[in-house]
Amino acid sequence: MADLMVLVAHDRDRRAFAELYAWFAPRVKGFLIRRGLDAQRAEEVAQEAMLTVWRKADRFDRRQASVATWIFTIARNRSIDELRREKRPEIELDDPTLVGDGLAQPAETAYAAGQEAERLKAAIGTLPEEQARLLHMAFFEDKSHSAIAESEDLPLGTVKSRLRLALSKLRAALGPVH
Repeated sequence: MADLMVLVAHDRDRRAFAELYAWFAPRVKGFLIRRGLDAQRAEEVAQEAMLTVWRKADRFDRRQASVATWIFTIARNRSIDELRREKRPEIELDDPTLVGDGLAQPAETAYAAGQEAERLKAAIGTLPEEQARLLHMAFFEDKSHSAIAESEDLPLGTVKSRLRLALSKLRAALGPVH
């Protein structure tokens, strides 16, 4: 299998990828079903995972992991992202239960919220550009750590450690929460 992966990575060999796909796709789908996805979503996520294998084949390093471990790790990360998406409730903006009581927010509360937002914005401005960008992607764009790692072309562990560092710096800059 590692030889097939090398052919995909270095030569973009479609036949080698077809063999990998034929072997791993059904196994990945079964793995995803056992992780809690329904059969249709498992099929879709398995295809997404195998597409990631094709696109990122050059990142495979047989010294760090076997082909199976690498592919199943990609599939596991995709399934985590999918399960997170499924757990987020869909909110209808015209849902009558979301309408407030019609009373305006007191000016004092609105002012305090604005002040806190300004403090947060200033604190984020003190972060190194990359940390601020990753923080924005994670908390304002609601991207998963895996999606950030993929879009920024960084290892997942690097994204997590940089986000932890950014949050630590923000906590220090903002002080205790009132």
